[in-house]
Amino acid sequence: MDEISFGTDGWRATLDTFTDDRVRVVGQAVADYLEDEGFTAPVLVGYDARETSPGFAESLAEVVAGNGFDVLLPERDCPTPLVAYAIADRGLSGALMVTASHNPPEYNGVKFIPSDGAPALPEVTDAVSDYLAEPDLRPESERGTIERIDVVSPHADHAIDLVGDDISGLTVVYDAMHGSGRGVTDALLESAGADVIRLRCERDADFGGISPEPSAEYLDGLVEAMDEHDADLGVANDGDADRIAIATPDRGVLDENLFFAAVYDYLLESDSGPAIRTVSTTFLIDRIAEAHGEDVFETAVGFKWVADAMREHDALIGGEESGGFSIRGHVREKDGVLMALLAACAAAEEGFDARLDRISEEFGDIVADKISIDCPDSEKARVIDELDDELPETVAGRDIAKVVTLDGFKLLLDDGSWVLVRPSGTEPKMRVYAEAGSADAVATLLDAGRDLVEPLV
Repeated sequence: MDEISFGTDGWRATLDTFTDDRVRVVGQAVADYLEDEGFTAPVLVGYDARETSPGFAESLAEVVAGNGFDVLLPERDCPTPLVAYAIADRGLSGALMVTASHNPPEYNGVKFIPSDGAPALPEVTDAVSDYLAEPDLRPESERGTIERIDVVSPHADHAIDLVGDDISGLTVVYDAMHGSGRGVTDALLESAGADVIRLRCERDADFGGISPEPSAEYLDGLVEAMDEHDADLGVANDGDADRIAIATPDRGVLDENLFFAAVYDYLLESDSGPAIRTVSTTFLIDRIAEAHGEDVFETAVGFKWVADAMREHDALIGGEESGGFSIRGHVREKDGVLMALLAACAAAEEGFDARLDRISEEFGDIVADKISIDCPDSEKARVIDELDDELPETVAGRDIAKVVTLDGFKLLLDDGSWVLVRPSGTEPKMRVYAEAGSADAVATLLDAGRDLVEPLV
């Protein structure tokens, strides 16, 4: 099926090609894969808040049930991490999730989550892709049942058991961005004792006409509401609430690298264990880990690799600079709902600004940023190949101490700063990331990275 590109994050496309017939093909492929792998337990089909998602979910449910599996549907649109948790909690064969995450309203998508609740690795999605075919349903008497279930309450109970609920007296502004975190993340925070101020917590299938992406450019209202209500913390989720962004009274919308550092520092106060970070994520995690005698393991970009390394190394936390995180004791899927409660617990003990001031004093300042350069998907491999031949000996006047080729080219410089060039896995772009001790140094490194890439595009 050339029209369907089913990768590790599933298949996303605009609605002119993401059609009901093709969604049913994906449902048949997953049913055939599960049957051939010997799975017999029910399959969950979740969906986000987009206008077309409930209908696509019902079509998937019909196909999967038509292949003999009992199917569970949530009572309403729900966050992806709640679907992942339900798989492990109920011992399911896996799940299909209808979501385009943070993509604009004109997109939709579907992905398969295996029986462990962690993101599917390439060997699984490659296998599913091999089964893509038109639906072939069994006779009525051999079909499975379709049942609606509550996926919110079990996840909330687990989150409080794992993270705690000592956040009484905390004022939190929560921005759902009209996505599936509404009535879930805010309700969890409120049940744990916080006073919650709600923003964009009504369902809007068009997300107010923007991408449901919790980046600073879309979160001015969150910062303004925090100031208005003298709030201790601001929290935002993306469209399917698997990612998180937070804002603090002094810093506004917080760089995700700093959030990762603060939360890891908080967890290490009462627990131990290594951290997993992607190649594009801050070395500040390494400094904090070293101070506690812990290790850090670096992975390629993509939470599937973070999740796999978390399993391998029994990590305390795993995360990426794009806002996806999970912790030990939870399913190995990024969870913006769980992390909202964890952030609130950390803020209740010691405000994020005070904690980050202390981290800065102990470990020094680290600034990170990134830029994107347009590049057709068909040209990305060529650009990387040619870049391999064009790597300089210095960048921005600093010698290159080491080149890491885990994902693109990460150039480690002799002063501890770095610049990374890699192809985006979700957009027709090349990404350039940089980290250094000041914003000016980062800007210089990004310019140098741009100068490396643009002549090759």
